[in-house]
Amino acid sequence: VSVTELPIIDIGGLSSSRREDRQAVGDRIRAACIDKGFFYITGHGVPQGLMDAAQEQARRFFDLPESEKAKIARSKSVCNRGWEPLKSQSLDIHAPPDLKENFYLGLELPLDHPMVAAGRFNYGPNQWPENLPGFRPTLRAYHAALRDVSETVMKGLALALRLPEDYFHDFNREPLSTMRLLHYPPHPADAVEGQAGAGAHTDYGALTLLLQDDNGGLQVRNADGTWINATPLPGAFVFNIGDAIARWTNDLFRSTVHRVINVSGRERYSMAFFFSGNADHPLSCLPGCLAPGAVPRYRTVTVEQHMRECYSASYGAAAAMA
Repeated sequence: VSVTELPIIDIGGLSSSRREDRQAVGDRIRAACIDKGFFYITGHGVPQGLMDAAQEQARRFFDLPESEKAKIARSKSVCNRGWEPLKSQSLDIHAPPDLKENFYLGLELPLDHPMVAAGRFNYGPNQWPENLPGFRPTLRAYHAALRDVSETVMKGLALALRLPEDYFHDFNREPLSTMRLLHYPPHPADAVEGQAGAGAHTDYGALTLLLQDDNGGLQVRNADGTWINATPLPGAFVFNIGDAIARWTNDLFRSTVHRVINVSGRERYSMAFFFSGNADHPLSCLPGCLAPGAVPRYRTVTVEQHMRECYSASYGAAAAMA
């Protein structure tokens, strides 16, 4: 594992009234996205108290008996929301199942909402535990706060790509925005060869914002094949580009392979927020991302088509249809 560290970018400058301040942040984002596609975000404006409260609610949920968590299993949801036990997923499709349990939630929409009634991918109501006072309002407030951060970062990405700051306005409307609460038990001594807490993978959507506890375990694969420890940084989010942005930029910006191996000897908790944008928005090569005479590497698809393909690879066709 390499000791190389990920860059730290203060995105507070994106709220400056001075164009040069905003562009300076965009330039730093551009360099980080071309290099590793991973960096820490500070200056995001999410209160530390809300971050701490969300983490505490997640720990309380995972402490529930399995019989309680099973009442809101993801398999009972029309939109991939709810709890999954250990070994439910293989993020590395060539490796044994992941040693993690998780809970999915997202933008709350009722069953009679047009997007839900039409069976659109990952749109619908959340499932909530019955006996955890504070869980629902805390996680909804945290989810809303990270949607705001994601929209701010999308402005930074527009600047990074030398596009107008409001270029992604339509992409941000009614976004697919899924949050995943994660619990990783200590890595067992008798684990199957190649098994990890989260197998080596890239993320599917546009942006990921990760809040970690202090146990570590997240590793990012460098261009030379070595692994970089994404050491927890208090008050910061780990940010990474997902496959949708890599596709959209013709791989100018990197969607980088990463994994989790919990060797701390303690229970590890993290919260990953995935911002994927409007389901109907097309992903076709962005201006300035194609060299003269070159052709795009990817066909144009909508966000929804892209996400269904990614879920199908990891979960199978049934999940992709939800």
